[in-house]
Amino acid sequence: MSLPELSIIVPFYNEAENVGELLREIRAACPGAEIVAVDDGSTDGTTEVLRAETGLRPVFFPANRGQSAALYAGLRRARGRICVMLDGDGQNDPADIPALVSALAHADLACGWRRNRRDTWNRRAASRIANRVRRAFLNDGIRDTGCSLKALRREHVDLLVPFNGLHRFIPALMRNAGLRLVEVPVNHRPRLRGVSKYTIGGRALRGIRDLFGVSWLLKRQIRFPVGVLDAAADERA
Repeated sequence: MSLPELSIIVPFYNEAENVGELLREIRAACPGAEIVAVDDGSTDGTTEVLRAETGLRPVFFPANRGQSAALYAGLRRARGRICVMLDGDGQNDPADIPALVSALAHADLACGWRRNRRDTWNRRAASRIANRVRRAFLNDGIRDTGCSLKALRREHVDLLVPFNGLHRFIPALMRNAGLRLVEVPVNHRPRLRGVSKYTIGGRALRGIRDLFGVSWLLKRQIRFPVGVLDAAADERA
């Protein structure tokens, strides 16, 4: 069986009201794409909704592990040559996926940035501050790392280091590995159903702690050229 060209990774945590509509939008925007739906230990019926869907490549966590764990597991499960990530809350617009994929013609990681963010003023203000602090520490050059819409080639998933908070630092890890990054303006929609799982205070405290950890990691990380370790494994086989 031939492998898909495109895999779309969507983490869901207690998003039963959003699952069906979001999956319909993804299929309309990207016919034929593999959809890797990750249920992050939901307790509201999301699991049952996903099990009733057909044509998915699902991952089911027995307990909640967080967005980073869900995204990483989904990326590892994906088979497509190109992998696209987006949130399961419906605020990312699947219609933007083709533009992100096209941007990989001249880059290795395409990052969406929310041109007209549809969140509360305090959430937008906190995000602006966090992005400025992160850029000052890590110099990743990305204005909106909190936007989950990102596209990369599957072979570059091996450059990621799994840890809680990873989803905010994917651009920093990729840039540190010498890859080319590009930003793509994307649509952002208000949340119509369900409730956000994040609090501003909790995110700020974790973000500060993670900044120090990732800053240390980037300085100490061993950077192997892409494909070198795979080639060595093939020779041993």
